[in-house]
Amino acid sequence: MKLGIVGLPNVGKSTLFNAITSAGAESANYPFCTIEPNIGVVSVPDKRLDFLAEMSKSKKNTPTAIEFFDIAGLVKGASKGEGLGNKFLSHIREVEAVVHVVRCFDDENVVHVEGTVDPLRDIQIIELELILADLEVLSKRVERLTKVAKNDKSLVRELNLAQRVLESLEKEQPARSLEYTDDEVKLLRTFNLITAKPVLYAANVSEDFITNPEECPYVKVVEDYAASCNSDVIVVCGQIEAEVSELEREEKLEFLKELGLKESGLDKLIRASYHLLGLISFLTTGPDETRAWTIKKGTKAPQAAGKIHSDIERGFIRAEVTSFEALQEYKSQVIVKEKGLTKLEGKDYVMQDGDVVLFRFNV
Repeated sequence: MKLGIVGLPNVGKSTLFNAITSAGAESANYPFCTIEPNIGVVSVPDKRLDFLAEMSKSKKNTPTAIEFFDIAGLVKGASKGEGLGNKFLSHIREVEAVVHVVRCFDDENVVHVEGTVDPLRDIQIIELELILADLEVLSKRVERLTKVAKNDKSLVRELNLAQRVLESLEKEQPARSLEYTDDEVKLLRTFNLITAKPVLYAANVSEDFITNPEECPYVKVVEDYAASCNSDVIVVCGQIEAEVSELEREEKLEFLKELGLKESGLDKLIRASYHLLGLISFLTTGPDETRAWTIKKGTKAPQAAGKIHSDIERGFIRAEVTSFEALQEYKSQVIVKEKGLTKLEGKDYVMQDGDVVLFRFNV
């Protein structure tokens, strides 16, 4: 799963990115590695893995991971290359979803690039730059398709879709604002448009409002805008995340508890991202390894098996499925099987979040 973090300068975007990724470097539960200066990989915290690894006495405990792209330098004119905009916009085309960090705090020591704190204006600046970037890309595609579709009628459907999306962009409406058929969604993915990607807004508040964000007027502005375009909002405090990232696991939990917070911004961001992208995790466990695998909701057993290895999908026979809750209660795969709580599922079984699975296959 790849998430692109965008926002104007000095909105707390890089603070949040650095805090999230250093949390990975500081804790064994959040391993992190730097691939490029502005890309980080953080494992998804999942307490279920710890339990299963202990139960199975696994040699390895492998969580699933999220890749964060810190898309720096987006300012007015980014679509034309201002602030290295073109370079960073090319990165964001590779992600599945966009996390848009919006400044919702006052601090005279942190200069705002536009002079004042105005969440709605800031959102619209970034949104327009992304639309302009897509306009440039899609205009070239329509121009090319218009020429070749004259001799290749199989491209007419693609041309019609591209023209419809282009008209939306010209009206300063993002590609995701249109409705699409299932076939059009598949075709739209080949366009690789930034504004077709789902957006999660992260309202970055001061420490004063982290436990009562409803009292922050800036947050209400972000929530209203997000609601108007069917997007979600999480409230984070980059300052707190920076402090949390420097603590060990137990200290971290105690610090959050003292602040009256149930989870860190990283946990909140991951949970919201899974919801945004319609993702769930299934689990495998044994003496060698306990591991989490991320799939789309609605994925059937053979395709889930394919996440592990294409041979398992090709030779799929059945899936032995146990709910995590059953294993947590009885603490033994043997006892769970004796009680008839392990189900044998076929090719039409739709995977559920927390399924602990053993795939049987023959190639």
